[in-house]
Amino acid sequence: MKFNYCCTICSKTYDITPDLTVCPECSKGQLADQPLIGVLEVELHGKVNPSFEILDLLPIEREYFPPIPVGNSPLWEPANLRRDTGFINLFIKDDGSNPTASFKDRASFLVSAAAKKFNINDITLASTGNAGSSMAGIGAAAGQNIILFLPKTAPTAKLVQALQYGATVYRVDGNYDRAYDLSMEFSRQKGGMNRNTAYNPLTIEGKKTVSLELFKQLKKPIDVLFVSVGDGCILAGIYKGFKDLKKLGLIAKIPKIIGVQAETSDALTRAFLTGKFTNIPTSTVADSICVDVPRNGIHALAQLKEYGGEMLTVSDDEIIQAQAKLSSSTGLFTEPAGAAAFAGFQKAAPGLDPDAVVVILTTGNGLKDSTSATLGIEVPERLINTIDDIEVP
Repeated sequence: MKFNYCCTICSKTYDITPDLTVCPECSKGQLADQPLIGVLEVELHGKVNPSFEILDLLPIEREYFPPIPVGNSPLWEPANLRRDTGFINLFIKDDGSNPTASFKDRASFLVSAAAKKFNINDITLASTGNAGSSMAGIGAAAGQNIILFLPKTAPTAKLVQALQYGATVYRVDGNYDRAYDLSMEFSRQKGGMNRNTAYNPLTIEGKKTVSLELFKQLKKPIDVLFVSVGDGCILAGIYKGFKDLKKLGLIAKIPKIIGVQAETSDALTRAFLTGKFTNIPTSTVADSICVDVPRNGIHALAQLKEYGGEMLTVSDDEIIQAQAKLSSSTGLFTEPAGAAAFAGFQKAAPGLDPDAVVVILTTGNGLKDSTSATLGIEVPERLINTIDDIEVP
C-alpha cells in the first residue's frame, strides 16, 4: 500500500512529510476567522482483502505506534432502546472506551506514530479538553512531550487528566478559538509537531479508523450514522474511512451521515444551509463541540454535500435529557457531546425507516464532565443515619 497527501481544494498531491500541514498554494488565500483552506487528505493506493488489519490502511508503519490499545471500541446492541424506539437494527459505537476515554485517541495514536517516525518529540495542540488529554495520554505511552493550550472553560476532569499524564498545560483566558491561535503561534516559534485538528492531516486520517472498524464489526451496510460535530474533523474522518473502503471495492455505497450540533454552537449547520461561515460566539453544555470557527468546516461541508449528508441541531436541554435516557436505558454513560448524537437520532427518528441499520457514535465517557451530567438527574440532598430515616412514598 502506498500513500500521499492530496489537497481537498486543488487536488495537487504531495509526499507525506512532517513539515507539510495544509496545501502551500491554496492556504495562501486563508482569511482570519474562517475555516482552514487547503486541508490535506491522505490518498491510498493498492489493494487489500476484507480481512485487512486496520494499521495496514494507515500511512505510518506499525513499528512506530506507541504501546497503548487504541481503537477496537465495542459496538453495543441496545435491546431496551431497540424495543422502545422500534429500530431493530440500532447500534451504538462506544468510543468512550478508548484508553483516555474519548474518540480523539484515534487521531493522537497516528500523530504520535508520525512524530516517532520523523524523530520529533514535542507535540503541541489546542483542545476543548478531549484532544488534549488524549494526546497527553498517548504521548505518555510514547515518551513524548505534549504542550497543551486549554480554554478556561475546559472541564476540570479533562484538565486533571492531561496533567496526570504529564503534559505541559497552558490555560488560556479565552475560548477554544483563542487557544487554537495561541497554539499555532507557539508552534511557529518553538517548532515540533502541531496536532491541531484538520491542520495536521493525520488527525482526519486517524479518525477514519472508526469507519474501518464498523465495516469489520457489522459485516453489513450502514444506512444512517449519527455523529456530533464541532470542528468537522471527526465527520471528515468518518467519510474518509468509508471513501477508502469504497475505493478498495469493499463497500458499494457511503452511508448517510447526519451531523448533530448544539443549537448554540451551530456554525457548520448554518453554513450547510447558507453556504457561508459566520463567526458567532458560542456556548453549550457539550464543551467538546463548542467552537466559533469550525477549522475543518470547508472540507466537512464539501463531504456532506457530495455524499448526501445532513446537519441538524438540538438544544442543551435535549442533550442533557438524551444523556440521562441513554445511561438509564443502556448502561452507557457518555459525555454531552456523545449524547448530542443520540439526541439527534431521537429528533430524526420519525423520518427514518425503522428497519434501517442505524449507528450512533458516542465520542467520550460521561465522567469526562460529571458536572454537566448532574443537570439531568436529581442528586439526593437529605442524609440518613438509619433505615427508619427512609421516607417510603
